[in-house]
Amino acid sequence: MKTLRFFTIILFFMNLNLEAQENLTYQKPSPEILQLADYERAPQVIMNSKKEWLVFSYSPTYKSLDDLNQEEMRLGGLRVNPVTNISSTITYTNNLKLKKIGEKKETQIKNLPENPKIAYISFSPDEKKIAFTNTTAKGVELWVIDLETRMAKQLSEDNLNANLGQPYVWFKNSESLLAKTLQPNRATLLDEKKNLPAGPIISESDGKISQNRTYQDLLKNPMDEANFEILTQSELVKIDLNGKKEKFLEKNIYSQINFSPDGNYILISTIHKPFSYIVPLNRFPVTFSVYDLTGKSVKIVNEKPLNEILPKGFSSTFTGKRNLSWCDDKPATLFYVEALDGGDQANESQFRDELFSWDFPFDKTPESLMKTEQRFAGIEWGNADYAVVYDMWYDTRSLKTYLLNPTKKTLKLLSDRNFQDIYNDPGNFATEKNKFDRYIIEIQDDKTHLIGEGFTEKGQFPFIDEFDLKTLTKKRIYTSDSQGIKEEIFDLINIKKGEILVRQQSKNKFPNYFEKNIKTGKISQLTDFQNPFGSIANIYKEVIHYKRNDGVDLKGTLYLPENYDFINKPKLPLLIWAYPEEYKDKATAGQSAANPNEFTYPYYGSFVYWVAKGYAVLDDASFPIVGEGNTEPNDTFIEQLVADGRAAIDAVDKLGYIDRTKVAAGGHSYGAFMTANLLTYSDDFACGIARSGAYNRTLTPFGFQSEQRNYWDAPEIYDQMSPFMHADKMKKPLLLVHGEADNNPGTFTLQTERYFQALKNLGAPVRLVILPKESHSYQAKENILHLLWEQDRFLEKCLKLGKVEN
Repeated sequence: MKTLRFFTIILFFMNLNLEAQENLTYQKPSPEILQLADYERAPQVIMNSKKEWLVFSYSPTYKSLDDLNQEEMRLGGLRVNPVTNISSTITYTNNLKLKKIGEKKETQIKNLPENPKIAYISFSPDEKKIAFTNTTAKGVELWVIDLETRMAKQLSEDNLNANLGQPYVWFKNSESLLAKTLQPNRATLLDEKKNLPAGPIISESDGKISQNRTYQDLLKNPMDEANFEILTQSELVKIDLNGKKEKFLEKNIYSQINFSPDGNYILISTIHKPFSYIVPLNRFPVTFSVYDLTGKSVKIVNEKPLNEILPKGFSSTFTGKRNLSWCDDKPATLFYVEALDGGDQANESQFRDELFSWDFPFDKTPESLMKTEQRFAGIEWGNADYAVVYDMWYDTRSLKTYLLNPTKKTLKLLSDRNFQDIYNDPGNFATEKNKFDRYIIEIQDDKTHLIGEGFTEKGQFPFIDEFDLKTLTKKRIYTSDSQGIKEEIFDLINIKKGEILVRQQSKNKFPNYFEKNIKTGKISQLTDFQNPFGSIANIYKEVIHYKRNDGVDLKGTLYLPENYDFINKPKLPLLIWAYPEEYKDKATAGQSAANPNEFTYPYYGSFVYWVAKGYAVLDDASFPIVGEGNTEPNDTFIEQLVADGRAAIDAVDKLGYIDRTKVAAGGHSYGAFMTANLLTYSDDFACGIARSGAYNRTLTPFGFQSEQRNYWDAPEIYDQMSPFMHADKMKKPLLLVHGEADNNPGTFTLQTERYFQALKNLGAPVRLVILPKESHSYQAKENILHLLWEQDRFLEKCLKLGKVEN
């Protein structure tokens, strides 16, 4: 009897194990989805500032699993390949082509490296050459292209150090480049398997209060510190166009390298110890120094200490010099800002920041240009009489724009608006290159131009305004009102002649670039990319508008299968893909940036694929979370989330297209968090797909998304919003997906694993899929196709067969 009982227990656990895990190889989705997912990506297009050349950079549609399986080290917020010394997450270009404006077709660049892995493409200052890096099996090389001959040439061995980003910059004369190179006889990286620790890992608090978020890939021990230093140290070497090399500076951890506008000086930032185990490298100590062209130090202009302590709030910052950089309109003048409120938004202060300029040779007191009422948010330089300054305050969503006269120190307010108010966005100032080859505000006869996206209650109508800098008056000189076409204004080519650069697309025409004359109406096509998604070219597409139960305006892009019967209106299952966003007022929450003429581009980040399989899809559905006045949006997160979901279903159901008992929700990251909460608190959804989300907010205790309060400020909010805390209420079928190597702050893979364990043990019908080697965004073809297979299988069983079997 005892033997029989023991045997029964073994069988029980064996069966449990078989149900819990499934030994499954990679699968591919159904043909309808596969033909959409397995396509050739169009190249990206780069145009030089003189509007003479187009560069076409080609990349594979997806990475491979082998690409993700390269060696990787995660240190200080970096993910790098220690063999090749470049980011392990970088996406390479595998071909380059050129087209001169006026030519009919692009031409292949000759002498590119074999099996190229191209990155960091940049024009020379005179725009006659292009530099790029090529990654080999051993490291990173520097190459250059002569535009006239369309010939590429290798300039260096594969010894560049790109672990901190772009490993080179052009000298002003366009005849040489300054490159970060690996120092000879670099120290060997330490291996934790071969090097035993010399002692315990110790961290200590000095009693100061801070609000650090949950970061990934931090340094953890002295061995990590040593390896971080080894991987990030470089020598600076000058390389001319013949490949001749000359050492410029000895080894250091060089972060940013910026030439002065006149090209005679270089602002270089270097990272130093002490490093940190609680914040990433952008908050490590940094020294900013100016050098001349011989490598001689001119002046240390800033020393920023380790920054582990930050006050609470998105409008708080650190003390000391910030935003240190060159003024684009002067030969060699620096600017920077300093906080006047101690960097703490909780401190009362008439002014928050002060903006300074500092002329070479930096031996005199910096000159104050202005003080900002809110936190400094940027500056665009024009000339001695005009610059545009921005300040903002997150809690009120306020964005102010000022016209500054840097010479006379006079200030005029141009606009004061909610930065989420897209209907009243005045647009961006047009720019051009000045005599220093720096982009500045385009100014002629005290007039400039604003280019706006043109979102309105009636739709999107991009525009160009002429703006008088003396009278502060505007004159609309162009409004795009093309029927059935979405037009984006990219740049002004010659506004006096009426020539502009635009990109046009429609729901079934792939985006392409055009030169357009707004005076004559003449239009010349520059690119001719074809639609690779022909099987859904004729599906029904409409932006629908509807209201939430409290009157907030909502929208979503509705897709129905091709040849849908609008007379008999068969009831379809509905898939809703969304991402919640926080607002401070209902009016801005109700504004719409959706355009029905936008090209229908299916990708793994939406449900659009499933239109080809007979589903109705509501893509990018509005899920605003509003907190007006002193109320925080998350104070009523659950109530608003449920109301958003119900309003979306009601709107499509009212049109007569769906079976409202067969509705699925889906989302990625915060959208996954949304999905889990909808299935927990709402009866309107039959099932859901949640990908790479965070479900236990106590694991992100110092804020998440737009939440500025910490857990101890609002424990009831954190608990209520955490699906993990209410896993016993979640009884709907749920497909959980996560990348094995998620690198996004807060969305550790552990979040999904623990949520799955809770749901499984509580009896919920849940399936967990961990995608090998993937970070927060999925990249490998094998993983993405399998993901689509998993989603397809799940939706078919949940919404068409009415059951889900794990």
